[in-house]
Amino acid sequence: MKNLLVSGYRAHELNIFDQKNKNIIYIKKAIAGKLIPLIEEGLEWVITPGQLGVDLWACEVVLDLKTSYPDLKISIITAFSNPEEKWKDDKKEYYRQILKRVDYYGAVNNQPYIGPWQFTARDELLFRKTDGILLFYDEEAGEGSPKFMKDKALKKQAADGYRYVGLTFDDIQSTAEEEQINSFD
Repeated sequence: MKNLLVSGYRAHELNIFDQKNKNIIYIKKAIAGKLIPLIEEGLEWVITPGQLGVDLWACEVVLDLKTSYPDLKISIITAFSNPEEKWKDDKKEYYRQILKRVDYYGAVNNQPYIGPWQFTARDELLFRKTDGILLFYDEEAGEGSPKFMKDKALKKQAADGYRYVGLTFDDIQSTAEEEQINSFD
């Protein structure tokens, strides 16, 4: 697998409203734990839709991993231009700091938000350009926005072998428990 789509819950779906939330650390460590074996298998590009939450935390993880894996690249491909336009200033600044460091940034549609078809066009492009997906979604916790991506990924997996790598709340919990055990060593 050369190109991996990474996505999942939006921050607000996880009741995370600022970057100081300690749970972000565990989410990022769990993402890294899933990414490292894929990188060692030959992963070259991580691509995200760049939405607040798992998408941008994955960008941070990849940017950190670049110190150990300098050939790894990160891309944000949004549905429309200026998705951060209506965000609060602190979130805009966070997003812009990440944008400065990614290897590629693009918008599927270079206009501002017009309609939901822009998200459909983005997702179609992302699935076409990637070989698999790492998706943080847990159906047992209830439905959320990643459900649509999971459905598309599983259809593509059945049709042409697209790789699906899941990340669940149990994975995050295990990561948090490991961190707490290691902090006592």
